[in-house]
Amino acid sequence: QVQLVESGGGLVQPGGSLRLSCAASGSAFGFYTMGWYRQAPGKQRELVAMITRSVITNYTDSVKGRFTISRDNAKNTMYLQMNSLKPEDTAVYYCNGEEFVTARVYWGQGTQVTVSS
Repeated sequence: QVQLVESGGGLVQPGGSLRLSCAASGSAFGFYTMGWYRQAPGKQRELVAMITRSVITNYTDSVKGRFTISRDNAKNTMYLQMNSLKPEDTAVYYCNGEEFVTARVYWGQGTQVTVSS
């Protein structure tokens, strides 16, 4: 079955960096759009960044200039480089992907990012 598996979360001090990865497997068609979302305690899940297969990107305003989304189609992996992290970036980060042909959307299980001194 199709699986998206995130990794790379953890505890980091304000101003620090983390790199999240999302490894996709099991899809016969691959993914057109992939994205990173986050959900902080007591808040709704929000889009952080998204990237199409042709490498068109979009970011939410609060992370522009600090986060960079990328993907390696040959490895079926998406990344989120997060720099200059702030306490308000603390959340569970989820990856998702919209599959070619079926247009089904799949989600990973999430990885915790905590920014604290």
